[in-house]
Amino acid sequence: MAEVQKKKSAMVMTVTKDRDVPLERIRNIGIIAHIDAGKTTTTERILFETGKTYKQGSVDEGTTVTDWMAQERERGITIVSAAITTFWDLKATSSVESGHYRVNIIDTPGHIDFTAEVERSLRVLDGAVMVFDGRTGVESQSETVWRQADKYSVPRICVLNKLNLIGADFEGSLKSIHERLGANAAPIVLPIGVEHDHRGIVDLVKMKAFSYKAVEDNALTEGEIPSDLLESAKKYRKELIEKVSEFDDATLTKYLEGQEPTETELKQAIRKGVIKGKFFPIFGGDNRTAEVQLILDGVIEYLPSPLDLPPVEGVNPKTGEKETRERKNEAPFSALAFKVMTDPHVGRLVYLRIYSGKISSGQVVYNSTRQNQERIGKLVLLHADQRELIDSAFAGEIVAAVGIKDTTTGDTVCDPGFPIHLESISFPEPVISLAIEPATKSDQEKMGIALGKLSDEDPTFRIKSNPETGQTIISGMGELQLEVLVDRMKREFGVVATTGAPQVAYKETIKKIAQGEGKYIRQTGGRGQYGHCLVRVEPRGRGEGFLFKSEIKGGAIPSEFISPIEKGIKEKMENGILAGFPMVDMGVFVYDGSFHEVDSSEIAFKIAGSLAVEEAARRADMVLLEPIMKVEVSTPEEFMGDVIGDLSSKRAQIQGTEKRGTMTVILGQAPLAELSGYATKLRSISQGRASYYMEPSHYEEVPRNIAEQIVAKSGKAQAS
Repeated sequence: MAEVQKKKSAMVMTVTKDRDVPLERIRNIGIIAHIDAGKTTTTERILFETGKTYKQGSVDEGTTVTDWMAQERERGITIVSAAITTFWDLKATSSVESGHYRVNIIDTPGHIDFTAEVERSLRVLDGAVMVFDGRTGVESQSETVWRQADKYSVPRICVLNKLNLIGADFEGSLKSIHERLGANAAPIVLPIGVEHDHRGIVDLVKMKAFSYKAVEDNALTEGEIPSDLLESAKKYRKELIEKVSEFDDATLTKYLEGQEPTETELKQAIRKGVIKGKFFPIFGGDNRTAEVQLILDGVIEYLPSPLDLPPVEGVNPKTGEKETRERKNEAPFSALAFKVMTDPHVGRLVYLRIYSGKISSGQVVYNSTRQNQERIGKLVLLHADQRELIDSAFAGEIVAAVGIKDTTTGDTVCDPGFPIHLESISFPEPVISLAIEPATKSDQEKMGIALGKLSDEDPTFRIKSNPETGQTIISGMGELQLEVLVDRMKREFGVVATTGAPQVAYKETIKKIAQGEGKYIRQTGGRGQYGHCLVRVEPRGRGEGFLFKSEIKGGAIPSEFISPIEKGIKEKMENGILAGFPMVDMGVFVYDGSFHEVDSSEIAFKIAGSLAVEEAARRADMVLLEPIMKVEVSTPEEFMGDVIGDLSSKRAQIQGTEKRGTMTVILGQAPLAELSGYATKLRSISQGRASYYMEPSHYEEVPRNIAEQIVAKSGKAQAS
């Protein structure tokens, strides 16, 4: 054991030297999953196995490396994605060269409230390890993160974790991956025993058994496949070869000729399928154990290096033409800023994924998104909440820059001489809001600074002022997210604030075409004000957003006043007309108007635009929209009737039920407005044995009687 300790210590001390790993030996991966599937535990065991830590951290004990925030340790959940760099030595007989590999890992949250962390991580990663709970298989957030990975074409390997726990269902979990995700996936390992009998796995590629005696062991014993599993292993291996034959001609030829591919041939075929997104190998077992060594081998053997992926594509901001960058150190520098963090010691940290070229401390870079230049102060290598200063960084690396002031999430930074704009990152709209006020006058200014820094970090966290009440309104993806942010304000910025009850983020829209006129005429002693326009409003499809267009002909309104009209319309829509909620999914067309040679001004036309859109909207059958949540409740069967009855009373639409392990899962959709405090109610109904998960689904029209009550409460009720 002493020898192992020495080896690990050396690996930690030689991080800077190890940075010289060539590009083909780098893996940028994320650990993604449904909440509580075991992402952080998997990461902890990886860090232990690679010598990054001497003792495996525990989520329950609050001793994990990647869950370093006080809130994460108290709640036992991941809130922010943590980046960490480690190294792994791959042995011979592989689809890639054996030797020393660098693995950059991002451990992501599983809770839907922190979905932005997953979104931005997947945008910059080359591969992912998708962890499933081996008792339930695919769960709701599993589907969500799988779709996010599909969106960015991220190659994945799958891991069925917790096969050592009661209720473990290897077959059922495999079935859920095929049915719910529609994935071309096959196991490449077979568990040796499940539940308390689990003691290792059969490697279906090598056709060897690997076992361990205790969870704490950091060695796997290689041996022959147990006789009671031999037939099953042969069956699964045959299925694996059949799946691989679907996309690899060499394997297909051998399969049709009745020959077995060699270990190296099969691994190379699997690797090819994974990188192209055509195949997803499934590992499985207990991720607290040395079995993670096989997952690490799988990460190196099957997931791509930066060189395995096509050149990164972008647009030249000067010419508008498409351009590419080779993922090499010799290419012009390009990187995407995918995360911002405020560090109490070093200040603002901007996380960068470098796609091409090289960057050094003190270098000037061009932000092609905001069209300005920035100077890199310092560069740091990330180890969760620890930092290591470095002089330069290269293609394929994930680092953080200090000293960049104006670059934020989704921005491209590049070589000023070779500008390029890379695809940004899209984030979902917030669905819940609450009013926040400083507890004392001295907290007022501090609160503004704290909120600004927190919204800089989290793109789904929005702040706005209510012009009528003077209140500050914060919005986000869920109550938990807002609760954590308010807690962070207190701990990190020393701001004590009081919050109101959470409010649903309603929206307003129209249902028919209508016209309106806006006239702003003021005569004073000197120069007057004159602005006059006519607009037409038209409903658009749900989620299509706002469209503004000028149909002015013959110079009825000079072109310089069109932009102020649009500005006035946007401001009015942002503050709402029916009940003070933002207006969405409508087109506004300016088709006529008039102007005065002397008195017309930008401000007059801005006010006229605001008046015109209000008049038109009130004639266009305005309605309120509310966020509808996808809800899944896992409950013992005996409480199913009570749970369904309670959901129905909350205007929920029950879409079906399904069996997952020992639990019955009720699937449905319900308005977010009805789900406040649902966790407490569900515990009461089920004697604390049921749990639920929800995520935003879509917006839907609020029933008229409920909409009338909301409008009345807003104090904006007027005759339409």
